[in-house]
Amino acid sequence: MKTSKKFSKRIRITRTGKVVRRPMGLGHSRSNKSSTQMGRKKLNRTLVSSPFIKNY
Repeated sequence: MKTSKKFSKRIRITRTGKVVRRPMGLGHSRSNKSSTQMGRKKLNRTLVSSPFIKNY
């Protein structure tokens, strides 16, 4: 079964096998958001931290 292109563009698999995504709300309108909110959104979000994913 093929991987969905829209899904593969939103996630990334790290070298250790974690599945990470970009936080939402960073596309535009950054001037309306507080610096605290922007600081929290800088880090990537981990979806799955299992090394099982690395095999696929």
